[in-house]
Amino acid sequence: MFINFYLFMQSSLQRYRIVLLHLSFWCVYLSFFLYQVTSYHRGEEPRDWQRVLTVVIDQVGFAALISYLNYFILLPRFLERKKVFQYFLEFIIPFALLMFIRIHTERYLIDGYTHEEEYLYRTRFVVQIITTNLFIVIFVGMLRFAEGWFEFEAKKKEIENEKLTAELNFLKAQINPHFLFNTLNNLYYLAYTKSENTTEVIAKLSQMMRYMIYDSNYQNVPLNKEIEYMQNYISLERLRLNSQIPIRFDIKGNPENVLITPLIFITFLENAFKHGVSNNSTGSWVNISIEVKEKKCIYIVENSKIAKAASAKEEKSGFGLQNMKRRLELSYPGQFQLLSEDKPDRYFVQLNISLM
Repeated sequence: MFINFYLFMQSSLQRYRIVLLHLSFWCVYLSFFLYQVTSYHRGEEPRDWQRVLTVVIDQVGFAALISYLNYFILLPRFLERKKVFQYFLEFIIPFALLMFIRIHTERYLIDGYTHEEEYLYRTRFVVQIITTNLFIVIFVGMLRFAEGWFEFEAKKKEIENEKLTAELNFLKAQINPHFLFNTLNNLYYLAYTKSENTTEVIAKLSQMMRYMIYDSNYQNVPLNKEIEYMQNYISLERLRLNSQIPIRFDIKGNPENVLITPLIFITFLENAFKHGVSNNSTGSWVNISIEVKEKKCIYIVENSKIAKAASAKEEKSGFGLQNMKRRLELSYPGQFQLLSEDKPDRYFVQLNISLM
């Protein structure tokens, strides 16, 4: 939803940018041309504003007509066919015809063909009209290429956004089966041991699945919901471990008005329980903390280490960490810092995220 709104705003700004370019050019040109016309006669006689207005309308009207004939019809046809000679013929005929009408219109409106205004009948006047209008046609035509470049850049960004959105959805979808596999294993263990907590586990699993299926579809979710999801996960682990392992989860600051990318913390939490906790290992522990400080969220997971041989499961967990790092790069480009320490007796991870 956010991406669609962003793309809509981008396309709207794109259209307004092109219109603004055209309006800016004509305002500048009109101001310059008006200055030239009004300062042409420097005598004591008052200016004939009707004559000035006639010249301005005549010049700007014909210049706009030939420019946008080229802009909307001739130039797009040339870009499609790539035939220079054909474009030249299609352009030169209407250009010559309009310049002929433009010159004779000004002679008629200003002089009435009385030849009192001699400059209207000089070759210099004809050359000036043709070169001025040709310059305007070329400049407006260049705006067409600028528009094409803007459209190309907008399309490029749109494709990049669609690609990033698809990749994010793919990476997030990989979390669901991974979590479900682990939780079903826990549920199987509880059912196998005929634990009284089986129904509680099913209820918590239902809440977590609701969060994963519905809430995680949004680009950002309230941090409170993410914390609630993590608390449910920790509760499941406590039940599996029969509350024998010390687990501490501290929350500092005010997370109520903070938005975060959903399911961004769970991989580090899962790894802490997978590789750092065992009922058969004395001294196992897990410490988790989330601190909201000004415009930063600091997430820390620290756990004990249990000695066990490398296995296929550990290799898969490495893939999960790569998945999460990629999600961080896509969701918080240049706005996160991931620190980790692998000590002989413990493993430490700290994730700092800048909140906008």
